[in-house]
Amino acid sequence: MYTFIRTATLIFTVLLGATAALAAQRSFPDIEQLMSADEFRNTGLHRLSEAEREALNRWLVTYTAEEAPEMLRSNPEVRAAESAIRIEATIKTPFDGWSGKTVFYLDNGQVWQQRLSGRYFHRGDNRAVVIEKNLLGFFKMTMTSSGKTVGVTRLR
Repeated sequence: MYTFIRTATLIFTVLLGATAALAAQRSFPDIEQLMSADEFRNTGLHRLSEAEREALNRWLVTYTAEEAPEMLRSNPEVRAAESAIRIEATIKTPFDGWSGKTVFYLDNGQVWQQRLSGRYFHRGDNRAVVIEKNLLGFFKMTMTSSGKTVGVTRLR
């Protein structure tokens, strides 16, 4: 009886760990989700087998956790690319401005939140924005129609 309970506990633990690993893997975006359809095709990744794509996605998770943070700190090419980030998008409706901790849902799927205090009442249909880094390394969002700017932080 003791051996049966120990074996059952071991099997349960292994299954629970495998389920947790699969759930964690699914919550991390795979390479197809991180790239546009054109980028995915232009890089030739569409030619990989399912097993090869899974191996690449596992590597991507490990790389992101272990090496990417160091590259952001130490590699001049990566730091230059990061500082040159410019996102052009449109805020989804409804949108009438910001005040306090406003959350901005963009048409590219990104979600940003107001980081600095301030209020702005937006009028009109033009909800186009540009998000860039300022000189201190923080992101700012500018309404292209009015030129009004607010500090933002990316949520997703």
